[in-house]
Amino acid sequence: MPTAHQARRERVLEAIHPGALLVFAAPVALRNNDVEHEYRQHSDFYYLTGFDEPESVLLLRSEAPHFVLFVRPRDPERETWDGPRAGVEGARSLFGADEAYPIAELDERLPDLLKGMPRLYYALGGEGDARVLAALAKLRRRERQGAEWPTALIEPAEVLHELRLRKEPEEIELMRRAIAITREAHLAVMRAARPGAHEYELEAILRRVFREAGSERPAYSPIVGSGPNATILHHRKNDRRMNDGELVLVDAGCEYGYYAADVTRTFPVSKRFDATQRAVYEVVLAAQLAAIERVRPGSTVQDVHAAALDVIVDGLIELGLVEGPRTIALEEKRYQTFFMHGTSHWLGMDVHDVGRYRRGGAPRPLEPGMVLTVEPGIYVPQSAGIDPRFAGIGVRIEDDVLVGPDGPVVLSADVPKTVEEVERACAG
Repeated sequence: MPTAHQARRERVLEAIHPGALLVFAAPVALRNNDVEHEYRQHSDFYYLTGFDEPESVLLLRSEAPHFVLFVRPRDPERETWDGPRAGVEGARSLFGADEAYPIAELDERLPDLLKGMPRLYYALGGEGDARVLAALAKLRRRERQGAEWPTALIEPAEVLHELRLRKEPEEIELMRRAIAITREAHLAVMRAARPGAHEYELEAILRRVFREAGSERPAYSPIVGSGPNATILHHRKNDRRMNDGELVLVDAGCEYGYYAADVTRTFPVSKRFDATQRAVYEVVLAAQLAAIERVRPGSTVQDVHAAALDVIVDGLIELGLVEGPRTIALEEKRYQTFFMHGTSHWLGMDVHDVGRYRRGGAPRPLEPGMVLTVEPGIYVPQSAGIDPRFAGIGVRIEDDVLVGPDGPVVLSADVPKTVEEVERACAG
């Protein structure tokens, strides 16, 4: 029975035949001086191999050997410092490579491995460009000797990212686990929020719950925005003191098995919404529910956004924040002061996952197996002319939704969302 990674490689090989695909591992990134950031493998590389070491290169060939890895060799001294390496033998025995070589031999061996391949799928713009172009130049110089070489250099996203866009059952299960952990973290911060606490205290709880449950890392830097900070879409300082009577917006998800969760909830610091906060919240919730209903085969991401926008505009007019009539408000985009972003993005190994949103110049239809977020919001700035009752209120509600054969499957449905559910969760 092939592993998930092997099955993915086989689908890629079928799609690129005749040709080769080349992916470089993510580089190690320096944080400052000689201190490194935590290492995370390039999602494409991990998707096809399950191999999470740096200084590695993957080559898939439509002719044998089909699966070739270049990796760091075993090095007892370095492994004492940095941990064990699979090495060349491990690349074969543990990860199933047909052939494996030390990474130092890449420049020497790559031309021969690309010889006879009419097409090379490789994403230009990375650290491997010079080495790939040097290998192609070396083959070009051998043309008079009868060498054939890749004359077409093709962006691999058209093959690889289209596969990643449609999730297999084992991928959905990993996402469900990431979301289940994320749920526990959101419940924990709802219980812990109180006047006088700081945003970073909630961030610390999120990170602790993620890690205690076996998550490798947050899928992105947690956003904890209280009071007016909730109107900053990507607020990340998380350093403000929370006050009585405010809302706090928490946008946080963990990563599990290289798959991301992305969930946002907004809740009252003092455990209960006041009437104004509740009015704004109910508009956002109604917009989200309308948008989720559009997540079904044949709809588009633009349809999902349009469904949310219709409800948001009606709500803003009713609240007195936007002047109607509705058609003019939409035409003149009067809502953009309060709702300025799209409603959805793909979700998977990357929190903003890969895959095109348009095909043939038109929005692409949703298909079963795709996963996207649904996250409308209302953000009322503290500006002159704004009704002071609403100024500084920010509300976003975000769920992770699978396109099922018959409609939406809300993977994060267990995270409290209605006003009553949120207040119960805050009360503990």
